[in-house]
Amino acid sequence: MPSSNDVRKYTYTDYLLFPDDERWEIIDGVPYMQSAPSWQHQSISRELLRQFANFLLGKPCEVFAAPFDLGLSEAGKKDKDITDVYQPDLVVICDKNQLKGTGYFGVPDLVIEILSPSTAKKDRLLKFNMYEKFGVKEYWIVEPDVKLVSVFILQGNKRYGRPELYTELNDVKVSIFPDLIIKLNTVFEF
Repeated sequence: MPSSNDVRKYTYTDYLLFPDDERWEIIDGVPYMQSAPSWQHQSISRELLRQFANFLLGKPCEVFAAPFDLGLSEAGKKDKDITDVYQPDLVVICDKNQLKGTGYFGVPDLVIEILSPSTAKKDRLLKFNMYEKFGVKEYWIVEPDVKLVSVFILQGNKRYGRPELYTELNDVKVSIFPDLIIKLNTVFEF
């Protein structure tokens, strides 16, 4: 059984041996067990998925919802040796060549994480740093309890700039799809 107290670095090969009835992530070789999401979390995820999927219908990009493995690694590293395997709430990919088995092994164009008390620190710090490091173009952090969305856009210097902040009263223009506007009043309609 994996433990975040272990000193060894876990890989995707180890990850595939974790119990099927549990959800795990590996961040820089450290395993983290995922908790069951709240109904508010699920409602937000469903509505964001609906809006993105409707827009992407018939287009080359696709949106996927958790459970969905996202493997990030430096160029040349074999999938089995990857030490970063995430379960983002939503992920948009435009290069379908990297779809394999249980998910995607490459850098997605957009990632959305919906915070819960048990994941907030990890999503705001650990995943933020890794998504920035690997070059995810757009990263959203959604906070259900305060109905707030922070949108981080990768800048020319390969760093996320200051976030654009949105409430349930706003619409979000998605930077990677200029024609897509996400209506937050329906996302936070609970």
